[in-house]
Amino acid sequence: MQIDCDTCAVRGAACSGCVVTVILGMPDYRVEWDDSEFRALKALAGGGLVPPLRLVTALDALDRQAG
Repeated sequence: MQIDCDTCAVRGAACSGCVVTVILGMPDYRVEWDDSEFRALKALAGGGLVPPLRLVTALDALDRQAG
């Protein structure tokens, strides 16, 4: 999974509740997590230990509007 905060449609509004900024601060580079890392973060978020990933790409936002 590639996460680029520069392309996140909710950057700023959702940063304080996003696992990326909680763990790394606001990165100035693209973050890459493999499947096992993503599953681990998802499990931690599911247990309430870290916030979930809040990434919303422009494509995701368009899909939500159309659906």
